[in-house]
Amino acid sequence: MNKSRHIKKESLLKALEQSLGVVTVACKKTDTPRSTYYKWIKEDEEFREQVKQIENVALDFAESQLHQQIADNSTPATIFYLKTKGKKRGYTEKAELDITSGGKSIAPPSWINEQDVIGGEVYDDYEDETS
Repeated sequence: MNKSRHIKKESLLKALEQSLGVVTVACKKTDTPRSTYYKWIKEDEEFREQVKQIENVALDFAESQLHQQIADNSTPATIFYLKTKGKKRGYTEKAELDITSGGKSIAPPSWINEQDVIGGEVYDDYEDETS
């Protein structure tokens, strides 16, 4: 990699860190086209890993702000935290149905043909003999 491109990448990474990972802000600050940023993400593994680290730092910052709001007795922050992190303890507004078995999707019974399912209903060729 040539020296000027390396300097440009380092400059963009620093701007990303300062903007907490906001790509548009970092690209504008360093006069780097967004297309170049995404090209570097795609082609340069080291650059991609550094960007992931910056994204994790930004997420950590946001989480610390959330915890601070909870400590300051913010009811909405507490509710948000419980809805996202407390799902396994029942803090949800709606029932979530897991239709997997051991991480694998449950297949419909073998007697159901795909062409027999219309709008979620199963239809077969059975005709009632009483009609």
